[in-house]
Amino acid sequence: MNLKHFAVLGLVTLFLLAPVAARAADTAVVADKAAATRNRVVFQVNEDDSRKWNTVLANINNVQEELGRVEVTVVAIGPGLGMLNADALTANKVQDAMSAGVRFVACGNSMQAQHLTKDDMIDGIAYAKAGYVEIMRLQQQGWTYLRP
Repeated sequence: MNLKHFAVLGLVTLFLLAPVAARAADTAVVADKAAATRNRVVFQVNEDDSRKWNTVLANINNVQEELGRVEVTVVAIGPGLGMLNADALTANKVQDAMSAGVRFVACGNSMQAQHLTKDDMIDGIAYAKAGYVEIMRLQQQGWTYLRP
């Protein structure tokens, strides 16, 4: 074989393997996206029940123990805002969860209806104008939705 044959053979090999390499790269990107999205969960809390709040916090702990690092957001709506009141029975547990990276979001519409201000709430929580819209946005981004 001469140099021309090696060059032709090299080009043919390149053209044959390029689609395989591209598919492998696409598969890796899809796998990375799947891994990123499957470990994000949003919990909805809309009940004024400290037992339910404790259950949600326990569920978050269970998810994190089972799956490791999980991005978690809790959206409190309507009567569920009590969970995020500074004087709530669960305030210390909420703060502990926040220290572990859990994001808590209070519904601004519900706060307004209940005449609550940010001063009434646990320091460091987030706020959304509409809690249900926040949940919808997270779901559109691939978050898993849970309502215990």
